[in-house]
Amino acid sequence: MKQTLYDQFVERKKAGKRSFTVLIDPDKVDNAAIDQLVELAADAKVDYFFVGGSLVISNHLDECIKQIKRSSDIPVILFPGAPSQVSRYADALLYLSLISGRNPELLIGQHVMSAPFVKMSGLEIMPTGYMVIDGGAPTTVSYISNATPIPADKNDIAMCTAMAGEMLGMKLIYMDAGSGAKRPATETMIEKVATNIAVPLIVGGGIAHPEKAYLNCKAGADIIVVGNAIEKDPSLIKEISDAVHSVPVFA
Repeated sequence: MKQTLYDQFVERKKAGKRSFTVLIDPDKVDNAAIDQLVELAADAKVDYFFVGGSLVISNHLDECIKQIKRSSDIPVILFPGAPSQVSRYADALLYLSLISGRNPELLIGQHVMSAPFVKMSGLEIMPTGYMVIDGGAPTTVSYISNATPIPADKNDIAMCTAMAGEMLGMKLIYMDAGSGAKRPATETMIEKVATNIAVPLIVGGGIAHPEKAYLNCKAGADIIVVGNAIEKDPSLIKEISDAVHSVPVFA
């Protein structure tokens, strides 16, 4: 039986291996930029690509993924901001439920509408409890979601939210401070969440330096996601990938 990407996530977590993911927003890249990112990612031994964004207004999603797949074996996982952001050319889909907010449309409403289309896509579906953390500035995700982020200093709220998501059956927990956040999620919050859940923990938003990625992994993040910082400086791919993969096993 073929190993799923989720099985891979779980195996890597059990082995204490951290993963690095490059987030590509189709609205923000052209063909040349995609080729550059794919080449840099391959050289840096990036583990995954996440593709998606809060809007995706360019109709470029399918072509973006196909271009990545033509020149890379790195798995491509959809990180959708809306039900319309589904492409059969990807390998898997993070099926996000906004468990940190109280907007029923993003908790279950849009999922009801998108379920038949998602089912027919043939993608591997990963139920994901999505938690937006206050990053110190209004972000696209907080605006689009119309939901109040978890306060940056409320570690117990983050912990309980993640625990609830796991007990409701979410297979992944994703803590996100949002693209362009002034401050990423703290190590204390990450550690609080990580030590109280068993499923893989994804952390992204506002991670702009290799040192922060390293510290997040030491705190308990299993998968680090960086997008905005790499858009500004693609050379960070190598530095952050090295930092993530240098974290001692079970550190």
